[in-house]
Amino acid sequence: MPETPDPDAGRWRDLVMQIGEEIGAPLTSALERVYALASTGRIDRKSLRRLRDELERSRQVGLASQQIARFASGRVRQSHERLNLTQTVQNVLVHRHRETSARGIEVRQVLKPVDVIVDPTLLFSLLNTLLDWAMRHARSTIELKVDVKSWPAHARLACRFRQTLPDEAATGFSDTVTDFHLDDMSWRLLEHTAAVTGVVLGRHDEDGRIVAVVEFPRTVDETLAGLQLVELDDGFPSSLNSRPLAGSHVLVIASRRDVRVQVREAVRHMGLVLDFVTSIDEAVAFCGSSIPHAVVYEAIMRTERFNHLRADIQRDAPDVAFIEIVEEGSMFEMSSFGGARSSVKVGRDAILGSLPSALVFELTKTL
Repeated sequence: MPETPDPDAGRWRDLVMQIGEEIGAPLTSALERVYALASTGRIDRKSLRRLRDELERSRQVGLASQQIARFASGRVRQSHERLNLTQTVQNVLVHRHRETSARGIEVRQVLKPVDVIVDPTLLFSLLNTLLDWAMRHARSTIELKVDVKSWPAHARLACRFRQTLPDEAATGFSDTVTDFHLDDMSWRLLEHTAAVTGVVLGRHDEDGRIVAVVEFPRTVDETLAGLQLVELDDGFPSSLNSRPLAGSHVLVIASRRDVRVQVREAVRHMGLVLDFVTSIDEAVAFCGSSIPHAVVYEAIMRTERFNHLRADIQRDAPDVAFIEIVEEGSMFEMSSFGGARSSVKVGRDAILGSLPSALVFELTKTL
């Protein structure tokens, strides 16, 4: 008896092909630049920037594919909570402000206060993925609008922008076709994140004007007393996501390779986006365009220049967590809730066992 064809097989086959194309195209271009560098021994600033962007794009596609695979596994458990959608959007924009500014993108906000019931980590991931996708395709301005439909009373987040066309782009890997394909891996990840979160994602494209709308069926309606309590009962036990901080961005400042390896191994299972720098100068340059959610640093890096960097970061994003790797054996010193945020301290011998707990404790304060 012939097997019944899987209706999703074609969709997954197309997705795998797309992953290969979006990883392969920038890597091929990057490899050509490496060959040119090997033959000439020199590379100009523009080519170096493009090489970095091509490698970063490949990395982002790889991370997106890992997230999609995790969502498809069906093992993501959620902790539904009442959250202020507008405040969450604003928090994400604060963390991404330097990145949008570095790209010359203005983000306009028209945000009505509204509460929704959703998993905090998935909402955080959804908003960051939406912004990633919009920044990749917007010409210069992104408008984010939060409102509530009249009926049914569902909160909506609309993202509007005019699309950059191939002949208008001048930076990044603008010479690749996939750079202008709206259904890229960022959009595919957004689709899967929306499906797992339980929100409705739609998009309207017309003459270069793009509107993506996320609708939240589980919106708190204050006029219907008790509704939000009923909504919280979804038949599943209350539990955290299997990787509650997946997608959070951590910058590691460590001059010693063995420390960097230990940190990578300790958090490998957490689904974090990790970036490593080996000096404060590199950290300053990195944070000039993108603020991480947490900074893990060696104690020997805690110089006056580091203190200036920390103060600069916390002016824009006061909730950024700082975790110091100290030499004193297996010590593990947590910060406290409330008041000024101090550094968590983790001893070298406790990195594998204690660093994941420290990150969970610090980063969940802001979720």
